[in-house]
Amino acid sequence: MSTQSTPSTPSTETPTDRGLRLVPVLLALTLVSGLIDAVSYLGLGHVFTANMTGNVVVLGFAAAGAPGFSVPHTLTSLVAFAIGAATGGRIAQRLGRGPRRTWVRRTLAAEALLLAASTVVALAAPDDTATVYTLIAVTAFAMGLRNATVRKLGVADLTTTVLTMTLTGLAADGPGTRRVRRTAAVGAMIAGAALGAWLVGDHGLGVPLLVSTVLVGVLAVTASGRE
Repeated sequence: MSTQSTPSTPSTETPTDRGLRLVPVLLALTLVSGLIDAVSYLGLGHVFTANMTGNVVVLGFAAAGAPGFSVPHTLTSLVAFAIGAATGGRIAQRLGRGPRRTWVRRTLAAEALLLAASTVVALAAPDDTATVYTLIAVTAFAMGLRNATVRKLGVADLTTTVLTMTLTGLAADGPGTRRVRRTAAVGAMIAGAALGAWLVGDHGLGVPLLVSTVLVGVLAVTASGRE
């Protein structure tokens, strides 16, 4: 008695779809943002290099002469972030027309390289005055580059660096399909900040930057182009 095999359904997955989906990638990047802001705020003189909303407020504090804040540090961060965002926008225009996975992975690879350079500087010359400005400028540029990319990707509720609208959505919209995503984003930022604070306090600036480099490097080789 012969049996007739049922033809298998061909896979609709394309090369762009292969890899880790963008939602977990962006949640991991949110955790990295917490790490980076812990490094910058706790270790570089009360300045943010990922959260520019907070940085604008810090600039106001510094301009008013509040102790512990620096106008030069804050301006360095804001300018470097803006340059990084402008660069990310140009990259999006050039690579955004092609496979989204290629664009995302190349941008994350660039971020990983910038964070790696920051790690080397932090480990090699932790006490130099120039180190502070270098770390502020390089990490802020990296975050600007990433933010421009994330903005163009347009994945709802996952900006990776700010949570104001995410928290607003949680409170205002009530139960919904994005509650888990929004809650996860808040949790990722808190976890990154807590981990970063512990690492900065116990191990200095190099170790949390190294952890950030490794995380972003892994994402650069595993991210897909699908949400």
